[in-house]
Amino acid sequence: MAIEKNNMANSLKTIYSCRNCGAQFPKWSGRCLECGAWSTLEADLQDTKQEKAAQLNKLAPAGMINLKDVVSNKRQRLETGLEEVDRVLGGGLVPGSLILLSGEPGIGKSTLVAQLASAKRAKLQTIYASGEESAVQVKSRFERLNCELDKVKFIADNNVEKIIKAAQQERPDLLIVDSIQTVYSSQVLSESGGIAQIRTAAAQFLELAKTYDIAVIIIGHITKDGQIAGPKSLEHIVDTVISLESENNHNYSLLRATKNRFGSVNELGIIEMTSLGFKEVKNPGAVFILDSVLDISGSVLGCVLEGTRPFMVDLQALVSKTVFGYPQRKTSGFDLNRLQVLSAVISKRTKVNLASSDIILNVAGGLRLSDPALDLAAVASIFSSYGNKPISREAVFVGEVGLGGEVRNVFRLEERLKEAVRLGFKEAFVPNVVINNTKLKINKIKDLESLWSYLK
Repeated sequence: MAIEKNNMANSLKTIYSCRNCGAQFPKWSGRCLECGAWSTLEADLQDTKQEKAAQLNKLAPAGMINLKDVVSNKRQRLETGLEEVDRVLGGGLVPGSLILLSGEPGIGKSTLVAQLASAKRAKLQTIYASGEESAVQVKSRFERLNCELDKVKFIADNNVEKIIKAAQQERPDLLIVDSIQTVYSSQVLSESGGIAQIRTAAAQFLELAKTYDIAVIIIGHITKDGQIAGPKSLEHIVDTVISLESENNHNYSLLRATKNRFGSVNELGIIEMTSLGFKEVKNPGAVFILDSVLDISGSVLGCVLEGTRPFMVDLQALVSKTVFGYPQRKTSGFDLNRLQVLSAVISKRTKVNLASSDIILNVAGGLRLSDPALDLAAVASIFSSYGNKPISREAVFVGEVGLGGEVRNVFRLEERLKEAVRLGFKEAFVPNVVINNTKLKINKIKDLESLWSYLK
């Protein structure tokens, strides 16, 4: 009852009405501001809920269309000129999509979009809007990258409405905004880079993309903790979120899609920075393998899938006697909980006792992986380090390990083995399943005890 009384009290509002002309005012005054009569304002309680209900009843219903009558947009995706970028996007730029490209300062975001804007193979009509650089600076970058300038037009303005107006008149294939933190909308009375400004600007660019079938790429900076600067809701507004990351041990950059309404989010693109900008890596499946590494104990090669592409990775294990009372488990790039499970299975299902041994497991190259197909390679690296016996660099280990010590089949095993053949591997340790048409020497591993017997 008390709640109902409070709601009723909140819905009642005092209005002062003139008994002479009927004008209404929120405050009392001695004279009516409409007719000029004195002492004619009288207080009156009105129910605001009834007023809102009356206003809602006057609204026209939203228009509805039958999906069967909608003409599908059969425009093909737009190629960017970089196959790795097209792979991460799901096959190219979708007309009418809004894409957010994020990355650390100086990682090459502006270089990448400059190449996309002027790709010779793509030949896209492009508008490049920058709130950070002048036309001279942008042109010097384009010339340094040896890019085409014929179909690129530049806007040196921070106002969102002006940029959108120019895009509506020009109707380009691609609009690039560098960056979303530097532009501002006249609809919001705050400085550029604020939460309200970023959300409003992104919503306006989304409306432009959907209405005029223009692919829009907006660049977003990230904060010190690796998050996109601005509200998290910005990721919900856009169609695709792509992050550009650096690979520390090589001169490679990694492209990942954390959201993609028009493709997979599991694809990984690998590009290399050169004096003429980014270029595709010719042999991406082996970029994380060092050919110069000698046969050392604890180093084992495995295969993971990132989207549709198999990658060979190097797992390194170090097993040493525990100095303190409690054995340590440390990982880099590998799930620590998974290592705890695997070490427990090894101690339980094999003759290898790891209860008094420290285990350090590292994925070479700085990658962070969670593919269960790495289980067998992780166990093999632990066995190799424990027995201090090197394993051939021409052998690859693929398989998932269960709690019973059994080796299980993994997703798309034959594709992984085909990649191993292409990269020159000679031998493969796989689960006990049927494998057809491979040039590899196949060692079928039923359980961990048989693997230990083979390697010791």
